Amino acid sequence: MIFSVASGKGGTGKTTLAVNLALSLNGPIQLLDCDVEDPDVHIFLKPSIREIKPVRISIPRIDQRLCNFCGECANFCQFHAIAVLKERWMFFQELCHGCGGCRLVCPKKAIFEEERDVGVIKFGEKGGIELAYGELNVGEPMPGPVIRELKRHINPHATTIIDAPPGTSCPVIQSVYGSDYCILVTEPTPFGLHDLRLMVDTLKELKIPFGVVVNRAGIGNMGVYDYCKREGIPILLEIPFDRRIAELYSRGIAFVTEFPVWKEKLASLISGIREGMKG
Repeated sequence: MIFSVASGKGGTGKTTLAVNLALSLNGPIQLLDCDVEDPDVHIFLKPSIREIKPVRISIPRIDQRLCNFCGECANFCQFHAIAVLKERWMFFQELCHGCGGCRLVCPKKAIFEEERDVGVIKFGEKGGIELAYGELNVGEPMPGPVIRELKRHINPHATTIIDAPPGTSCPVIQSVYGSDYCILVTEPTPFGLHDLRLMVDTLKELKIPFGVVVNRAGIGNMGVYDYCKREGIPILLEIPFDRRIAELYSRGIAFVTEFPVWKEKLASLISGIREGMKG
């Protein structure tokens, strides 16, 4: 199965849960860090990197000798990456999604493509956990191509855990899409509730089943619990607001390595989801 770990906001504990889940399950286990703008799963796992693979997208270039400046390419591009003036063709590569449509619609076959690096995928392993994470090049505005390439390496024979980026925008949707189940991490605060609602609405549109893990339980108020009860959303687990867990996190240490009882709890969480999906 593919389990994604997401939330509507940053800082709720997605990476904490994803890493500790991976360390609590029996193999084969795969962990993908899809927060390609700020990956940090590797900080906790400290894997040995065996391969680094570049991620490239195809971008258009023009043969000025063939172009008649008809503007068909610019009309086709929904992202306004191309502008055609009277006798000038302008291309804004930061806006290009690399779809190749401009080349297909050009009546003069004046457009060809070349590849451009936008990031890398790093592959590693630690303690039987297969890790892959993406890194978007500095200055690149679109993480989508790196996330898509990363997800092409999902191992169908492993339990895959996806650590999604924060928010509810396109990178999050690309990360959780295709998951069998999404675990939403939230905190029991008004901010946590506000962004949890956004993510719930997103997953309902995507028709992905989900449940909630409340991190830092004990702070804030009961708003998250009341909302989940009204909406019939299962609360899968509570992780307490515990200074010892926070200290381990600050040192890049997964808390299940210090508190083995949590391995059992997290393994039971996944077992419960599997049983519920069968029913």
